[in-house]
Amino acid sequence: MSNYTPQFFFRTANVTGTIILDESQGVSVALPGESLSVKVKLVEQIALNIGLRFVMREGNITIGAGVITKLCVK
Repeated sequence: MSNYTPQFFFRTANVTGTIILDESQGVSVALPGESLSVKVKLVEQIALNIGLRFVMREGNITIGAGVITKLCVK
């Protein structure tokens, strides 16, 4: 769901981030096994690049994985 805040692991760094789903495309909840594009707003700035793989974790459980396809700096 939007506004969910898991830990994102990039290389050796872990940063909390907020997931933002695109509800205009009819996606309000991501279910297990689905593939979709999401926006993530990280609470801290870190060095990232397109193509970098990451995992999302909640406690000791991996809840998702992905690849960075676009970067936006604000």
